[in-house]
Amino acid sequence: MHNYIVNASIQILPVVQDRHPYEWVDEAIEIIKQSGIKYEVGPFATVLEGTYEEVLKVIDDVNERLFLRGCNEWISNLQLQIRSSGDITGDEKTTKHR
Repeated sequence: MHNYIVNASIQILPVVQDRHPYEWVDEAIEIIKQSGIKYEVGPFATVLEGTYEEVLKVIDDVNERLFLRGCNEWISNLQLQIRSSGDITGDEKTTKHR
């Protein structure tokens, strides 16, 4: 895949009763923060911005962390926008609405 900037969103929906679901979501967000890529936490999903490989690595790291920490079950809702001719950024799509 190319090295242009892509946009992705990840929403983690823990299907658990062992602890409050937000605690699992907080762990996922911590992995995203530690990744070093651009991100924005929203009330329903977190938007990621980086190269294709960087973004997919973060998504993999989040799911691996939940697995290793013993989260019983979760849903990862993902959206990924790729432009083959150049970067696609969140600011490009939202600046006019701010």
